This record gives sequence, C-alpha cells and structure tokens, in this order.
Amino acid sequence: MTEEEIIELVRHAIMLCIELSAPVMLVGLVVGTAVALVQALTQIQEVTLVFVPKILSIFLALFIGLPLMTTSLIEFMQFLADKIIAIK
Repeated sequence: MTEEEIIELVRHAIMLCIELSAPVMLVGLVVGTAVALVQALTQIQEVTLVFVPKILSIFLALFIGLPLMTTSLIEFMQFLADKIIAIK
C-alpha cells in the first residue's frame, strides 16, 4: 500500500466514525438544551435532572439508528478485508 492509500483509508475511517456518532450526539445536544431551557424557565436548578432525559434519548437514538450503523460498519469491514486480501 502506498502512503496515499493509507491516508485515504484513515480519512475514510474517521469520516465513518463522525457519520455514525453525529446523530446520537445531536440528539443529546438538543435534549440537553431543551432540559436546560426548562430548568431556566422554571428556576429548578437540579444538576442531575438533565441526565435521565438525555440518557433515554441517546439510547432511543441508538436503538433507532443501530441498523444503519451496523450496515455501514459491515460495508467498511468488507472494504478493509478486500484491501487486506489485495496486499501482496
């Protein structure tokens, strides 16, 4: 493998990681912001109040997105296996 192929492979792996984690992170961000807004409006300043809705929403996002994530990871693994086989 040449340097360019290795750099392209690493870039592809990093982009896949970002693509798989971005939806879950965005769900956590939106729910955390919504709960913080409710806390500010009601003046309830409980620190642990944010964690339960955020954890539940992240688990729900993972449950919904897991089939797509698995498919993407399988495709990437097949691509990697083809690259490994092609190495002489």
